[in-house]
Amino acid sequence: MTKAFLVLDDGAIFEGESWATEGETFGEAVFATGMTGYQETLTDPSYHKQVVIMTAPHIGNTGMNHSDAESDRIWVSGFVVRNPSPKVSNWRASSSLEEDLIANNVVGISGVDTRAITRHLRDRGAMRVGIFSNTKLTREEMIVKVRKTPLMEGAFLADDVSTKTEYVVPAIGEKRFTVAAIDLGIKGATPRLMAERGIEVHVMPSTTTFDEISALRPDGVFLSNGPGDPASMQDVIAMVREVLSAKIPLFGICFGHQIIGRALGFETYKLPFGHRGINQPIKNLRSNKIEITAHNHGFAVAAPVEGNFNTVYGAGFVSHISLNDGVVEGLELLETPVFSVQYHPEAAAGPHDASYLFDQFVELMSKTGVTHA
Repeated sequence: MTKAFLVLDDGAIFEGESWATEGETFGEAVFATGMTGYQETLTDPSYHKQVVIMTAPHIGNTGMNHSDAESDRIWVSGFVVRNPSPKVSNWRASSSLEEDLIANNVVGISGVDTRAITRHLRDRGAMRVGIFSNTKLTREEMIVKVRKTPLMEGAFLADDVSTKTEYVVPAIGEKRFTVAAIDLGIKGATPRLMAERGIEVHVMPSTTTFDEISALRPDGVFLSNGPGDPASMQDVIAMVREVLSAKIPLFGICFGHQIIGRALGFETYKLPFGHRGINQPIKNLRSNKIEITAHNHGFAVAAPVEGNFNTVYGAGFVSHISLNDGVVEGLELLETPVFSVQYHPEAAAGPHDASYLFDQFVELMSKTGVTHA
């Protein structure tokens, strides 16, 4: 076996074995706690420029298939596992995990204690990382290379992952609504769930203007998940403010939620190590119910949790909070048809406690009845 090293920018080094593609790779070190769902994680564009450490020790036993991918490629910069499964045992599998990682030129490392790395990141925060295999670099030289790589703060990445041309996901059954979905790194499950509710989804590039949205005459606008720092998305934030002023029903998930927060006038900030996994408890402050939800985010919105807040688009409130650390997980306005959540109600993979949010979007569009000029 070829030696490999996982090198963090605080100087910590974990030695393991080369796995998947040999070479060097760099990104932000993040951990995902799910025991399942690695295929959805790998193909989620939100993980662009990130090296994912799978906390669970045994990964890969169900292989990869053609049905569960969230996009047409693997996006992670690197993949870290403790014990990759030597065999694939699932009737839906079309290839092994390692075969797909190699096909996508993803550098990996195995044989490291991923739970120890997770604890390290929880204590010290998400940070830059490099994976080096078959290298002649010294330990000091590897650390220097990692520290020269870009930080996630200020990163503008949505255009890397967004569709370049508009495409349509047709409604299943009778068409009830038309939605303009701005692709900032959209997961494949999202338009499918909207289509199941009679929505014709026009998936549009991240560079889409308000005039281009208006030309579609949509019943609603959707802002997707995606990678990078929401503070870098000034053009999209400006477009969202036009949508808010026009009172077109608006729904945002994850990165879209953060952008809506900034459009409302709130700041966003980098979390110490983010929320990633499929078992995160959220409290719905409207119903006082607890939802178990799927997450993948490293930034959050700094909005006041107690009472209502005021914006230029009217009063609003925080609708959901994290029970782990009190982070704002949802926003809603009272006078303008908009709401957003930080987590993933499409939940692939993950629980389905929050799928009602797509029905809430349908209800919002039904009540609003946009009048187009």
